[in-house]
Amino acid sequence: MGFSISNKVALVTGANRGIGKAIVESFLKHGAKKVYLAVRNTESTKGLEQEYGDRVVSLQLDVSDNASIQRAAAQAGDVDVLVNNAGILMPANSLSEHAEEVLSKELDVNVFGLIRVAKAFAATLEQNQGALVQLNSVASIKNFADLSTYSASKAASYSITQGIREQLAPKGVSVLSVHPGPIDTDMAVQAGFDGEADSTASVSEGIVNALAAGDFHLFPDTVSKQFEAAYQGYAGALIPETLTA
Repeated sequence: MGFSISNKVALVTGANRGIGKAIVESFLKHGAKKVYLAVRNTESTKGLEQEYGDRVVSLQLDVSDNASIQRAAAQAGDVDVLVNNAGILMPANSLSEHAEEVLSKELDVNVFGLIRVAKAFAATLEQNQGALVQLNSVASIKNFADLSTYSASKAASYSITQGIREQLAPKGVSVLSVHPGPIDTDMAVQAGFDGEADSTASVSEGIVNALAAGDFHLFPDTVSKQFEAAYQGYAGALIPETLTA
């Protein structure tokens, strides 16, 4: 089922920079009525508030803090589309001395954060026949040795996204799993991608289009489309795009 951003209310976690900020801008460009800027520090969204006025509303939300998520959910009962974009990357290979510590932190934000946010907003999304968008990664389907713990956390978040879809799609909620490759963000630099990277707009505009098409997977950029070509046989057989009630 297709989902149009036009005249909808959105909430984007990690909305102050990078892909999150691009998503806010694309949603507003395509006619979103209002976007909640869900960030740990609301001072970081002052520029977006000045640019877009009352079309954006800053909310304090930390995906690792369930109390802040519950407060945000109580304030944003009109949300039609929830974008769980916030995430962390801490480069570590599987045998690093700090691998367990890093993986624990990445799981808390990238996986448990998704679960916390989805649980808090599930009833609202069902009531509004809305959509949930989860930012995963190409690292969710292939482990990159120097980013091994991050890859593991994203594999887990992708698996959870599939489970959420199985629960929510029959209730009229669209679910989209987004799998970018290297994108021109601070996180890409941190990950060691110093070559050419696609723009954040490739992801944000891709999300708008994928929601409209009713897709479950989105591989939005040049590198990720190479993964899609290799992955589509498996995904098409075992993770069908269409679920019916």
